[in-house]
Amino acid sequence: MTQAARAAEMAARTSYGRLLAFLSARTHDIALAEDALSTAFARALTHWPAKGVPDNPDAWLLSVARNHLTDHQRRQTRFPTQSEIPDMPDTDADDSTFPDERLALLMVCAHPAIAADLHTPLMLQTVLGIDAKTIARLFMVSPAALAKRLVRAKAKIRDAGIPFQIPDADQLPLRSTAIAEAIYAVHAHDWLDPSDGMGEEALYLADLLAQLLPDDPEIKGLAALIALSHARAQARVQNRSLVPTPQQDVTLWDDRLIAYGNRQLTLAHSLGQWGRFQIEAAIEAVHMTRKDSGQTDWTALNKLYHALLQLAPTAGAMVAQAVVTARLHGAQAGLEALDRVEAQTGSGFQPLWAARADFALELADLKLANCCFEKAISLTTDLAVLRFLRQKRDNLPADP
Repeated sequence: MTQAARAAEMAARTSYGRLLAFLSARTHDIALAEDALSTAFARALTHWPAKGVPDNPDAWLLSVARNHLTDHQRRQTRFPTQSEIPDMPDTDADDSTFPDERLALLMVCAHPAIAADLHTPLMLQTVLGIDAKTIARLFMVSPAALAKRLVRAKAKIRDAGIPFQIPDADQLPLRSTAIAEAIYAVHAHDWLDPSDGMGEEALYLADLLAQLLPDDPEIKGLAALIALSHARAQARVQNRSLVPTPQQDVTLWDDRLIAYGNRQLTLAHSLGQWGRFQIEAAIEAVHMTRKDSGQTDWTALNKLYHALLQLAPTAGAMVAQAVVTARLHGAQAGLEALDRVEAQTGSGFQPLWAARADFALELADLKLANCCFEKAISLTTDLAVLRFLRQKRDNLPADP
């Protein structure tokens, strides 16, 4: 890859959302802003190899996008009254010239006029630059159908004149819930692929939202959760294979993010109201104490998972609770807990079978362990998890 191509890729990865938010706030037309920004990136790939990468790629991209928008305006207006879109920086302007308006665009995407089930997909695509195909996979929907709905949602934002601004204080908490879910989805998307930068993007947005809503404990809890989870990003996959939290090399954990996460969790707790994100962050924080103590407090985790299941009884939390049960009361108790989970959630959840295989192995039931590993492998699509499960299956002791 050439230097110019690398620079364009870096700008797309780190600045797409910020650039799009700035353009959208001035055009009030997300689709038009996307088209202008796409044109700018396409021109960068032809201009930068010949002329060199500009000192400020973001400002250069904005300048090209501005010109594209101006041309569009002239085509739409027979006698234009202005020559360009207002409030745009010059090519030589530094980053401080154009403010970061991603949060305002998030608020637009979470507007009540937009269907609730589109809030998160719309935010992921417009503000964070995730393509519709990836979003569709995350939400297990048809890519073509989702793409059409996103196009219609953007048109509705334009035609309804939804303001590109942060709403009044009484409306802000209502939209923050949808935004938090979107940020959490980005964090989940990054879980096994920290190289794509989504985790850092999610943490930035969570921190920004926490600054805007300083009295919202769940937003602080979200920021803590993402920071503490992202602190383990470099330890989570080694040699292209998943490493479970209890086996991770703690020297690879990021002390700076751990300190930030613990600080946000303490601030959230001081506000006196618990929620799902705070409990999930507290679970992460308990795991983090192994870096100092060398041990994991399974009793504390048991209490936290019980609390989490009262608020968010997801299949993942249920399986995690069964794993904690096995740690405290033995593998047989873990298997019995998993039977109850399967009765509630069905047989299609991969982590359930991976946990069941581990419990069977601990009980020396090699035939059951092998069957469960095979089932877990059949339900796995992520390569790092697949490699981990295959290694465990292949390393099963020979059945005497």
